[in-house]
Amino acid sequence: MLPFASFGWDSVGSARLAELSSPHGVVRPPAFMPVGTAGTVKGMAAWELERLAPEMILGNTYHLLLRPGVKRVSRLGGIHRLMGWNGPILTDSGGFPVFSLAGRRRMDAGGVSFSSHIEGDQHRLSPDNVGETQAALGVDVAMVLDECLPFPVDRERAQRSTSTSVEWALRGLGRAQEIRREDEDWGGGVFAIQQGSLDPALRRSSSEALASADFDGFAIGGLAVGEPADALYEAVAMAAPLLPDHRPRYLMGVGYPEDILHAIDCGVDLFDCVLPTRSARTGKVFTSAGDLVIKNARFADDQKPLDESCSCPTCAVYSRAALRHLFVANEVTSVVLLTMHNLWFYLSLMRDAREAIMTGRYTRFRTRVENDRGSAREKIAPTENER
Repeated sequence: MLPFASFGWDSVGSARLAELSSPHGVVRPPAFMPVGTAGTVKGMAAWELERLAPEMILGNTYHLLLRPGVKRVSRLGGIHRLMGWNGPILTDSGGFPVFSLAGRRRMDAGGVSFSSHIEGDQHRLSPDNVGETQAALGVDVAMVLDECLPFPVDRERAQRSTSTSVEWALRGLGRAQEIRREDEDWGGGVFAIQQGSLDPALRRSSSEALASADFDGFAIGGLAVGEPADALYEAVAMAAPLLPDHRPRYLMGVGYPEDILHAIDCGVDLFDCVLPTRSARTGKVFTSAGDLVIKNARFADDQKPLDESCSCPTCAVYSRAALRHLFVANEVTSVVLLTMHNLWFYLSLMRDAREAIMTGRYTRFRTRVENDRGSAREKIAPTENER
C-alpha cells in the first residue's frame, strides 16, 4: 500500500495535515489537483506547471483511451513522459465521462459499453480493464470503476447502483493487486469510491463494505451533480467521517473555493475540478476579494492587477485593462494568463490552508477567506449592460 500518515489537526474542526507517498513523490494534503484532460492541463506548458508546483495532477483515462490510445501512450513512455510532468498523477477510471454519454452507453453487471464521441467506435470499461489501463499508463493512483448517479434519483435505483459500485471496486482492487504482483514496474495505488447519492444509510453501507478491503485511499463520489449547495455541504459533512481516517480522503469534482474549504473542515484531503481552467477560458477570474469577469467594460481602464494580494506571474506583469483587451480581442495569450492566475489562486489557497492547520487557526482562516470573497461579490458583479 502507498504510505500515508496524518500528523496534524485543527484545534476546532477535522481539518488535517498528511503525507501520501507515491512512486513519483510525496503529496501533502490538503491538496488541489489541476485537471489534465487530454494529457495536458489546458493552457499550461510543462514548465509552467513546474512553476505552479501542484502536489498532484489528475489525468483523464477516458480521453487518453480514445486518443491517442493507451498502447501508444505506453510506447511513448507513459503518462508522465507524455505530459512532461514528473510529479504524482491520479487518473479517474473513465466512468464519469462514460456515464454522461446517455444514449451512447449500455451498462450491465460486468461493466459499461459505449461508443466513442470522436469516431463512434465501440469500447468497454470493466472493473478489471480500467485497472489494466491505468497501470499501462503508469499512474501513481488509479481509481476504480463506479457508477455516478444523476440528481435527483430514487432510492431503489441508488441502492442498486451503490451495490454495483461496491462489487466493481472490490473486483478492481483484486485485479490491481494481481497487476502489482505481475509487473514490478507499476507500484501505483488504488482508491475506492464511496457512493450512495444523498442517502446516509447508503453512504454508510458503501463505506463499511469498502473499508474492509486494502484500498490505498477512499473517494467521495456522486456529488456536485446538480444538488443544491446546502445539500452538497450536508452530504460532505455526513460522508467524510464514514471513511477510514488512516487513509487519504478525496472529494471528486467539487471545486468552488468555499466548497473546498468546507470539505477540508470535514477531514477531506484531496480535490480536483476543471473550474479554474474552464473558467479562465470564459474570462472568469478567482481572487481573494471575490470573482470577476474580465470582459466587463468596467475593467477597460483598470490598471490594477487581477488580485492585489496575488504573487502569480500574471498579476506581476499585466493589468486588468491589458487582460481585458487581450480577452476581448480573442488572443489565446489571455486564456494562458488567466489560467495561470486561477490555478495559482487555488494552489496558494491550499498552501495557506496547510499553514493555518499547522498553526491551529484553520477555522479563523476559513472564515476570513469566505468573508473577504463574499463581501466583494456585489462590488465586482457585472451590471446588466456589462454582461
